[in-house]
Amino acid sequence: MSHGETKKVLIIDDERPILMTLEALLTRYHYRVETARTAALGLEAAAKSDGPDLILLDIGLPDASGLDVLTKVKQTIPRIQIIVLTAQDSLSNAIDSIKLGAFHFISKPYAPEELLSLMLRAFEQQALVRETESLREETKELKAQLKRAEAQLSPVFKNRRMVEIEEFITQIAPSHANVLVTGESGVGKEVVANLIHARSRRTAGPLVKLNCAALPQHLIEGELFGYVKGAFTGAVNDFPGMIAAAAGGTLFLDEIAEMPATLQTRFLRVLQEREFRPLGSTKTLKADFRLVAATNQGIARALRDGLLRPDLYYRINTFQIEIPALRDRREDIPPLVAAFVKRYARQMERAEPQLTAEALTRLREFTWPGNVRQLQNAIEYAVVLSKDNVITEQSLPPELLLPRELQEQLVVPPNVPPGNHTDSGHAAASVVDSESVSLNLDDRERRTILQALAQTHGNKLKAAKILGIHRPTLYNKMKRYGIAV
Repeated sequence: MSHGETKKVLIIDDERPILMTLEALLTRYHYRVETARTAALGLEAAAKSDGPDLILLDIGLPDASGLDVLTKVKQTIPRIQIIVLTAQDSLSNAIDSIKLGAFHFISKPYAPEELLSLMLRAFEQQALVRETESLREETKELKAQLKRAEAQLSPVFKNRRMVEIEEFITQIAPSHANVLVTGESGVGKEVVANLIHARSRRTAGPLVKLNCAALPQHLIEGELFGYVKGAFTGAVNDFPGMIAAAAGGTLFLDEIAEMPATLQTRFLRVLQEREFRPLGSTKTLKADFRLVAATNQGIARALRDGLLRPDLYYRINTFQIEIPALRDRREDIPPLVAAFVKRYARQMERAEPQLTAEALTRLREFTWPGNVRQLQNAIEYAVVLSKDNVITEQSLPPELLLPRELQEQLVVPPNVPPGNHTDSGHAAASVVDSESVSLNLDDRERRTILQALAQTHGNKLKAAKILGIHRPTLYNKMKRYGIAV
């Protein structure tokens, strides 16, 4: 460390010649200097918001012992380093000074070089203490992150299969092996990725997420690999990309089957060679990340239809975790509901509403085509609309009140008659999952009709009145959309 920098030094001494000499010496080495001739003035200066980094302290002061000043400063502002500088150089004073927290004890007269060297060592120790405190805070935050990540998933596992999945995650997380997470849209694949990262040896590194379905295909490559300025039209600045951003941590690629086939080939080379080159660059960089990939496509179908290259699949499929649909683990619904109610009540700064038995029954028996994501949205809806701190059936989204036969139709893509389900089954589409489906006008009309029928418990005459149309018109629209009651 060089002398001075922007360090501030407070000199507490009652001898004017000493003050003047030290001030001149330290100013010459670019320290900012403040002086005080009494203990009271010294404590006042030390307590300022822009107080000193180091104090040079005399023991023999007119209004108090320098050891008393040392004690008070260390009790209130422990970050300040203190060097005791005194003519009272008894062994007991030296021992007492060190016990009370002084960095060092030096007797007068002193050599300027010795004092300056001691000051540099004091600042180095101060920097180490700050770094240690910073690391301690980071460790506390990482532990808190791990606790939060585990709280997102672990406490709501009642289903035997989900308990097994959690145990499996605990086993594989410490490795660096690739993981492929599969399951319908909304089951919690990203939550699993969070948990894998939190329990891995890379938890101190970043968790970088890229949804391959959220970007146009021509933008995914630049987002993943990065690019240099001028690599293509619009590349006005260097962009490091997700692979670089994930260095030392985990890269989560959601909907990996949506990645263009040519890009899958290039990404496979990254996994094999552990290096990559940003677009427009001639420089090869090291790739240091643990891959967690996810898809809501059936693997056999994705391979058959060419959505996922076999060679990439075999590379990313070291471990595979298939998350079951929420309708297949209904015992997880009550604890999930409790967790979401608590979360949204806290966000809205209100007391947690209680659910009636009827409302909980509706939640347990619904088909949940949108899985946990849809349940989460439904609970937010219910918390907002709850009255007198109670969630009733009337607080729930209208689609949850549909008769069972209409609930089954929610998982059929619009304009596809019942019985003509696609290979993707329940994952095909959900007219109530607004986050995962872009609703066109027909979709919106179909959903409106379903909601009206839900409100009237299947009474078509009443539903037609709600919709403001004649009953024959309603029949025609129900036939068109494959709605059977």
